[in-house]
Amino acid sequence: MNNERSIVHMDLDTFFVSCERLIDSRLIGKPVLIGGTSDRGVVASCSYEARSFGIHSAMPMRMAKQLCPEAVVLRGNAGTYTKFSESVTEIIKEAVPLYEKTSIDEFYIDLSGMDRFFGCHQLASELRQRIIKETGLPISFGLSINKTVSKIATGEAKPNNQIRIEKGSEKPFLSPLSVKKIPMVGEVTYKALCDLGIKKIKTVQEMPVNMMQRVFGKNGIAIWKKANGIDHSPVVQYQERKSISTERTFDKDTTDVQKLEGIIVAMTENLIYQLRRGNKLTACVSFKIRYSDFQTYTIQRRIPYSAADHKIIPLVKELYKSLYKRRLLVRLIGVKFSHLVEGGHQVDLFDDDEKILNLYQAMDKMRARYGDRAVMRATGMGAKSISRWNPFNGEPPPLLPNRRR
Repeated sequence: MNNERSIVHMDLDTFFVSCERLIDSRLIGKPVLIGGTSDRGVVASCSYEARSFGIHSAMPMRMAKQLCPEAVVLRGNAGTYTKFSESVTEIIKEAVPLYEKTSIDEFYIDLSGMDRFFGCHQLASELRQRIIKETGLPISFGLSINKTVSKIATGEAKPNNQIRIEKGSEKPFLSPLSVKKIPMVGEVTYKALCDLGIKKIKTVQEMPVNMMQRVFGKNGIAIWKKANGIDHSPVVQYQERKSISTERTFDKDTTDVQKLEGIIVAMTENLIYQLRRGNKLTACVSFKIRYSDFQTYTIQRRIPYSAADHKIIPLVKELYKSLYKRRLLVRLIGVKFSHLVEGGHQVDLFDDDEKILNLYQAMDKMRARYGDRAVMRATGMGAKSISRWNPFNGEPPPLLPNRRR
């Protein structure tokens, strides 16, 4: 039964900053900003000391430096953070029957039924202590009967602490908190709620659900349920989808370099868009080529988690050039992204500036509205067969049709 569940939400505290402090202990106790270091850069993460100056993630770096001129500013290293994240994941994987990794620094763990053998709270506490001891990273958790309440509880537990919400006490725990604490309430929804005089979760709890629906549509029902501590969503085993890929077999085997490069760019660009649309990042890029004699070659490269065109497209072109033998006719080409995790909002925060992040958002909006090929690079214009699909909604990976011209 759903109400007998025990769900833990674990979140590494100021993860990027904590990693940097393990590498350089002189940063401990200082205001630290991590992100794009140019004036157009954005803050990817900041320490609690920096937050006391009003700084938050996604703030323009220029503004953050004005608020706290003495802050230590670091570019950050996604490869380093990926390694630390994998260390924590390995510890969790060993210790629990079912976990979901929702971003580089956040996990849901389903301990339902474990009370029969071992207290869930004790198990979660010991796991947290083990992570702190073995990795040196601070981590907080919330334990309750569902994901929403556990996630909000983690937020209340921070920094580096834990909270258990006993079954039946979900509504009293939530009621005094700001509606901003509800996971799906962003800036726009928060402002709309404030305009209606709704600032505390208690107010939403006391409202009829149909009133919330009238004002906010389907979202209103979801907000009302979360405010009342109702959430039946399951913990989904991590890496249910490990990779996405796309291939193209040619009608006629070809050595047309321009045509090959155009299709490779179009395929890669489309695949990266699917990553961002699915709120995913990849840590491994592969390229495959098959010649007319059916000899097939594959090459792959590990990368820091990313869903950024300007990082991945040049890499795929480089992999293609390292495999392509110009004298042979090409029968098939393919691109694959694997080691996927949630976290599309993090696209690549360490050397991207606002301009690039805004560009990706604008391109993705246009694609969502007018189709996947509404915006694309000029080199990929010749690829007629990149189809519209979404790999994260249960559909199988695409087989791109080969349309004759």
